[in-house]
Amino acid sequence: MSKEKVLSKGMKYEAVWSKTLLTLAMCVVVVATALAQPKDNAPYSRIGLGEPVNHSLSTMGYGGLTAAFVDPLHINYLNPASHSWLSATAFEAGAYYDRSKLEFDGQTTKVLSGNLTHLALAFPMRNPLNDVLEKKERKWFWGMGVALIPNTSVGYDIRTENVLPEVDTVLNIFQGTGGTNKFIWGNSWRYKNFSFGVNLMYLFGTLDSERRVQFNSLEASYDDVFYDNISLRAFQWSLGAQYRHTLWQNPENARDVKTLVIGLYGNPSSGFTTKNEILRLRENFTYSPPQTDTLLAADGVKQKGNLPAEFTLGVMYEDAQKLKLGLEYSYGNWSQYENEAKPETLYNSYRVAVGAQYSPNASSYNNYWQRVRYRAGFYFGKDPRLEDLKRSALTLGLGLPVILPRQQTSFVNIGVEIGRLNTDNGIKENFVKIALGFTLNDTSWFFKRKFG
Repeated sequence: MSKEKVLSKGMKYEAVWSKTLLTLAMCVVVVATALAQPKDNAPYSRIGLGEPVNHSLSTMGYGGLTAAFVDPLHINYLNPASHSWLSATAFEAGAYYDRSKLEFDGQTTKVLSGNLTHLALAFPMRNPLNDVLEKKERKWFWGMGVALIPNTSVGYDIRTENVLPEVDTVLNIFQGTGGTNKFIWGNSWRYKNFSFGVNLMYLFGTLDSERRVQFNSLEASYDDVFYDNISLRAFQWSLGAQYRHTLWQNPENARDVKTLVIGLYGNPSSGFTTKNEILRLRENFTYSPPQTDTLLAADGVKQKGNLPAEFTLGVMYEDAQKLKLGLEYSYGNWSQYENEAKPETLYNSYRVAVGAQYSPNASSYNNYWQRVRYRAGFYFGKDPRLEDLKRSALTLGLGLPVILPRQQTSFVNIGVEIGRLNTDNGIKENFVKIALGFTLNDTSWFFKRKFG
């Protein structure tokens, strides 16, 4: 069999494989989103705005690096400076599955959850193909992106017993649901190898909580019930910058280049408003009919709060399309956090991440697995919700390339986190998180067709 026939057969096989893989990934994401549910018992989601959701699916496999992450075929909406490096219009979506085991005082509980990671669309404002056809070399570039992401999730069901001498055993029940979401609109401008960007963000969500105090041993006792519904709104903005320095370039092949990317992004402290519904009851189910006394009922109570300043700084070494090595540090001044509707004390946080991505031969025609992007990383840091709450995880991932009918490379991304949320005296959590998403790339947007 001739070499041409072997290549043709291989390309047909890969086309079928690409369509099957992409269709499967899209179906999984759609089904996971439709069946999405927050953790039904994430105890620390009771604190602050809830449990943070991991957003960086395409870099999740190598530590979740975002500050210096630059890729012409993937969206990085956390650092807005990255949009101007895109070479094609990109649409991304993803979902995750989380399996956790909670440990406290010799007892364990297993918890399952899943949700959408993000929906994002980003594009260069001028199609790079136009420059090729017009034989122009530009110095200025402009990119834009929008994204809708879950920011935090709330889901807990905590029960504790306190023994009061000569009174009763008091059962305290804490339950909560809800979370916050964020809409992001970002713009990026690049001059040669330096890019600058700004994100405008709208944060919104609802936090529902119920606390019930029961005196189980006292006959005809009343239960105290506290209901709170907090609707939260905030406008935020963030700035980002990236600089790509060329370390070495092959004079005979412009794509054979080694670079160092330095990236930074962050947001200042910002205020938010809440609109609250408050209900305080005393209930007794011993009598028939049950008796309920309303102690307080208030609706539309407006209050304020404050979100902290945060920043992320990173550096990434790139060897053409073969290797990426990155290091990143994040800091959040969460001691600034205030919420008049739900007063709490939070603590400053940090996160350190390292990661690598390796693709043996991104331009291979006859070996699919040499074009796959293999990812690995690690991160550790301090969570703001308790003074000694620490989070760490090992990360793994794959970027599976798929070829669409227009021959534009797209990707199915798989990420895995195996980690632990640890504290000295509280509830410990071991978790395994699996995320699946896809990136669809299209070069036809803003393409100027010529006729004649």
